Amino acid sequence: MSEINNNAKLRLGNYGVARGAYEAGCTVASAYPGTPSTEITELISKYPEINAEWSPNEKVALEVGVGASIGGARAIVCMKHVGLNVAADPLFTASYTGVSGGLVVVVADDPGMFSSQNEQDSRFYARAAHVPMLEPSDTQEAKDFTGLAFELSEKYDTPVLLRMCTRVAHSQSALTENVRQDYALKPYAKNIAKYVMMPGIAKKRHVVVEQRMDRIAADVNSMDINREELAGAELGIVCAGAVYQYVKEALPEASVFKAGTVFPLPVDAIRAFSKKVKKLVVAEELEPFIEMQLKAHGIMCEGKKYFSKQSELSVNIIREKLLNIKPAPAEDMTLPQRPPVLCAGCPHRGVFHIMAKLKLTVMGDIGCYTLGALSPLSSVDTVLCMGASLGMAIGFEKARGAEASKSTVAVIGDSTFIHSGITGLIDAVYNGLNTKLVIMDNSTTGMTGHQQHPATGKTLKETDTYKLSLEEVVRACGVKNLSVVNAFDIGAVEQALKAGLAAPGVSVIITRGPCALIVKEHEKPLYVNGKCTRCGLCLKIGCPALNKAESGHAVITSEQCTGCAVCQKLCRFGAIVRE
Repeated sequence: MSEINNNAKLRLGNYGVARGAYEAGCTVASAYPGTPSTEITELISKYPEINAEWSPNEKVALEVGVGASIGGARAIVCMKHVGLNVAADPLFTASYTGVSGGLVVVVADDPGMFSSQNEQDSRFYARAAHVPMLEPSDTQEAKDFTGLAFELSEKYDTPVLLRMCTRVAHSQSALTENVRQDYALKPYAKNIAKYVMMPGIAKKRHVVVEQRMDRIAADVNSMDINREELAGAELGIVCAGAVYQYVKEALPEASVFKAGTVFPLPVDAIRAFSKKVKKLVVAEELEPFIEMQLKAHGIMCEGKKYFSKQSELSVNIIREKLLNIKPAPAEDMTLPQRPPVLCAGCPHRGVFHIMAKLKLTVMGDIGCYTLGALSPLSSVDTVLCMGASLGMAIGFEKARGAEASKSTVAVIGDSTFIHSGITGLIDAVYNGLNTKLVIMDNSTTGMTGHQQHPATGKTLKETDTYKLSLEEVVRACGVKNLSVVNAFDIGAVEQALKAGLAAPGVSVIITRGPCALIVKEHEKPLYVNGKCTRCGLCLKIGCPALNKAESGHAVITSEQCTGCAVCQKLCRFGAIVRE
């Protein structure tokens, strides 16, 4: 039995990454918030030694990190898996330029899509960009691997990807902390042949990248983070990350090879391990990334024969697929369905109600307003990716003609508009279209936990800064028809929508109202009096504070009601009044 470390504390995996960056002497951190990665940068910002920022999007965040690295500092850049798509452009070329100070790019995947629009497997980015990727399995490794990633980055002159996943990022396990490392800023020296990627230079740097990866591929076989844990000889499991924890619990008698570097894989070490077991199985979530590499190197193994390419693995799934031990049937409990809904007092609710009333085609975007697609609002038609609503509305108009724009709107949040919506608006104006845009300004980055952005007037570290004016940005894009309305004034919202849809050219409507969760003092709640006719109109907005009594009358839960009065404006009979 191992000794208990009295200095260890339970910490989130994301805390481990933040602490690892701090202890490694990192001085620059940049990110765009995205679950399950958000807490990393929020926690990093608590360290005064680290200059941490929210960037407008992930591409800018990585460019900040690359610039800091070339400037001689250690830098960390954090994002969720779909954010890596946005940052892919600088990532691929940063692989060519290499680094000066260590550069670590944290990407948090989301198997099971708990808060994402796809199940992207970011391990393929490591292979495509020719950069190494480490994958921790608990909080201690999250911290240790972050520190190691900085060392490897500088040793091999490359950015290093650190792959987290939802379970590791948001689970707690024991962490032992150390003191911060003294890291001296490296001197800057002009080096055109290394940092200026024009074709003639890039061709030479590509050769360097391939030579570098050959060196890393050989060296990973002797790294401590790639290890075999021998038990029985019947079954050997190759795994990494959170799956390692499942395997150790599900298969205590199996031998395990734990890969700390998922790219490049320690192929020689795994080949030696495979000869010590009769059967080799790769347990991995999502795509057969490890399995395909091993088979390409002539190592006989199985993997997706047993496990799905969708969602997460678990202890029960591994036991069932490999040992044919099915979990005991769950107790038969009938639980009420709790679909996600917009919060009581959300400024988006009334806007979507009006859009549904007008029977508009609504091109949606990424954010809380995605929930406008669900019943009873059922307003949003499409959701693709950050900033896509504008581009899709443009394409929809081009496909169906200018008349389509009279009943089609793009919706986007304030943070997402800054992230990647501005270029779409420029496109619409530049190409002389009739696109209609609604910017739902709730003064925060809501769905990821209320982070600041350039239009809030506050930085990540809560210092005052220039507050970007959405109105000025919209006008600078060339939009002439702009209106700003109170999101809770549904009559004004309806008027603005009708006017904007009827006007020629590009129209922008900013519906403004604070997120209910950032308002410290709400209006007094409302209640339903005896005038209720049971028409049910107020219930059509889907407010969780509004319910129907057994009698069929509407009833308001005062503890949930924020007093936004959208339901009051809908009621035709004066049945909803303020206390």
